[in-house]
This record gives sequence, C-alpha cells and structure tokens, in this order.
Amino acid sequence: MTKDQAFLPGAELPTALLSSVGQVPELPSIAILTHAFFSRYPRDAARKLESLSSEDAAELLMSQPSTLRQRVWAYLTPPAAGQILLMTSDEFALELLAVLDAGPCASLLARLEESKREHYLTIMDEGQSQELRELMDYPANCAGHMMDTRVLALSMQLTTAEAMIQLKQHPAVMRRRIYTLDGDMRLHGKVDLEHLVTAEPEQTLAALSSSITVSVTALDPKDDVAEKLQKNAIDILPVVDVHNRLLGVIRGDSAIEVLKEDIAGDLQAMVGASRDEQALSSSFFAVRKRQPWLQINLLTGFLAAAVVGLFESTIAQFTALAILMPVAAGQSGNTGAQALAVTMRGLTLREITTRHWYKVMFKEASAGLINGIAIAITCGIGVYFWSKNAGLALVIALAMVISMTIAGTAGALVPICLKKLGQDPAQSSSIILTTVTDIAGFMSFLGIAAALSNLLG
Repeated sequence: MTKDQAFLPGAELPTALLSSVGQVPELPSIAILTHAFFSRYPRDAARKLESLSSEDAAELLMSQPSTLRQRVWAYLTPPAAGQILLMTSDEFALELLAVLDAGPCASLLARLEESKREHYLTIMDEGQSQELRELMDYPANCAGHMMDTRVLALSMQLTTAEAMIQLKQHPAVMRRRIYTLDGDMRLHGKVDLEHLVTAEPEQTLAALSSSITVSVTALDPKDDVAEKLQKNAIDILPVVDVHNRLLGVIRGDSAIEVLKEDIAGDLQAMVGASRDEQALSSSFFAVRKRQPWLQINLLTGFLAAAVVGLFESTIAQFTALAILMPVAAGQSGNTGAQALAVTMRGLTLREITTRHWYKVMFKEASAGLINGIAIAITCGIGVYFWSKNAGLALVIALAMVISMTIAGTAGALVPICLKKLGQDPAQSSSIILTTVTDIAGFMSFLGIAAALSNLLG
C-alpha cells in the first residue's frame, strides 16, 4: 500500500490505526496518520469513531487539535455524539456543545438523562442555557411535547456489519426500526430490524432504507399527529425540525394516551368543568371553575322556562301536558347529546373538519328523524294506554319526531359552528345545546298541543 492509498476513505491502514489507538499511543506514525485521516476525511473519521466504544472514541477525539475535533464532531450522528459527550470532561463537553447550532444542540441534550442535561445547562453560559431551555420546552399541545427522543439514527453510509456493531452499543434505544441520516445529518429513510439482520454484511444502510413519506415538525399541533397516525395506519411518526433533522419519534401508543386525556378534558369542559380539575382537586378550585358556567346555565334555563310560560293557558287547560313535558325535553336532550359526542370525537380526532358540516348535519338529522319515529310509536302507544286520549298520544308522537330531528341537527352544528368561529367547541357546546334542545322539546310539544287542542278534549 502506498502512502497516498493509506489515507483513502475505507482504506485498511487508517481503519487499523484507529482501532489500535490507545493500545500503542507511543508510536508517532499512528498519531500522524490519524491526524491526517481526521483532517482529510472528517465524515469517514466520524463513521470510524462511531464504530469504537464510547470511551475509546472520546479519548481519540479529544487527542486531536481543537479545530479538527470540532470539525469531526459535527458529522457524528446524535446517538453516538450523546454517548461520546458523556465520556468527556466538562471543559471539552462545553466546547463541543458550543460548536453546534442551537437546534442540533438542544436535540442532542434532549437525548440525555435529565440530571446530566441539567448539569450541562447549569455550567454553560447563561444566555446559551436559556436559549436551549426554550428550544426544549415545547408547548403541551404540539408534537414536540409528545415525542420520544430516544431514537436510534445511523449514517446511511454504514454497512450492515457496521450497523450491527452500533446496535450493540445502543441497546436501550433499540426498537423495531432504525432511521438513516445523510451526510448533513438530515433524515434519509428507515430500516426495519428484520431487514437489517437478514441483509448481507457489505450492504449499506442506504440500499436497505425505505423512504419516509409521513413526518411532523416539533411545533405541529397534536391534532395533526393524530390525523397522520390514523390516516396512514402507522405506529411510529418521526418528528423533524425545519431542516429535516430528526428530533425524535412519536409512538402510536403514547399518542393514544395523550388523545385519551384530551377527550377526557373535552368531556369535562362540555359540562362546564375545567380541564385542569382533577378528582382530588380542592372544593374551592372546583367552585371557582364551575360557578361561571352554572350561572350561564341558569340564564338559559330561564329562557326555556319563558318558552313554557308562553303556553301557560294551554297547560292550565290540559294538565296532562305538564306531566309529559319532561319526557319530550328529555328525549330531545339525549338525542342532541349523542350527536354532540360523535361530532366532538370527529373534530378531536380530525375525522372531520368544518368543511364537512353539511354531511354531518344531514347524517345526524336523518338519525334523529328515524329515531324520533321509532320513539314516537313507542311513546304514543304508552301515552294512549295511560290517558285513553288519542289526541294526546298524537301530540306527544309528533313532538318526539320534530324535537329529536332538531336536536340531532343542533348536536352536529353547534360544535362545528363554534370551531368555525375560532372558539373551543368543548367549552360551551353542551350549554348551548341544552338550551336548544329544551326549547325545541317544549316548543314542539306545547306548540303542537296548542294547535291540536280540539283533539285533546
């Protein structure tokens, strides 16, 4: 082998020299060749460092001049960089972290255990520390807050044999697949472990990689995460930054847990309870959060009572109407609540958007009409045998059909309209819907009774 051949990427001599560093450091020729290899081929040097143990890689990297180790450091994949960083002194760690841009630096620190991450943030410059903390503190309603940073990403230039060596160095993060990065540390593709272990040793990860068609950025809302997981039938979703650098992954089971919490919060909000209230929250906290909505609900109750007041003379003439009013209002309320729950679920899981308002409205109105006819038959028969009054049975039957159709329509339209207006549909949908269904139930029942009063005698 000639002198020039010794420095070519992948040549046997530099590889052997790198592997033997630390065993015979007294040989000046090894140090010279290693320095030349790092200087001329920093990307390849980074790949060789990744194949060493963390201790040996850190020792070798720190033995190089400052400018040279910083140059090679920039080409290390995040998993390897994180382990090497832990093997260095605080002085060298601060130097290496300062080399990285704020985004990659925050991503690297996010991979570390909380105690170690906090240690580095404490000893670095206050301005830099504050910037990194802000970058790692994602809002609770975005993808970055849901992601798992413990993800294995390797260079696409590695062979299968080299990748298998690295898998043994990262057992804690080894899952069903690994991700591949290009030379600029951008996300390239993914390789399932079953394909990796059956591949030929000399095959590169680039040849085994399949493309990634779906990903999210760290600031994408969690609704988008749920939509993409559901529509694409995938169990893991990569999270990238604006430069397509891999930050972490969102696992389907984790996303489902978050969405369960959101749906539970929506259910609380729908009945006027705060999303922040827990089962063991103090009574004063519960009162402070619930009281405003109870006052609003009281006003809507007076509105429904005013509707009843319009038919005071009719009720006074036919006292049986007062007995049956709760039946009419209760059935319309239940119908509207069912339509509201289904529509809210669709909006939360992004199964529908406000553009689908007509389809959702038509579906719920049709369901309300059909259910209303079925309930009207049952209720009409029951009222007839109770009162022996065919006119009263007809009135309650017609009221059921009309009020349940209106309630189904309202249950679909109320949350969609609130969403369209930029309001939280979970916060006030239930109160608005209750008002609508009460008025619809009373108005239809008492209005029909007034119109058909000649049949009630």
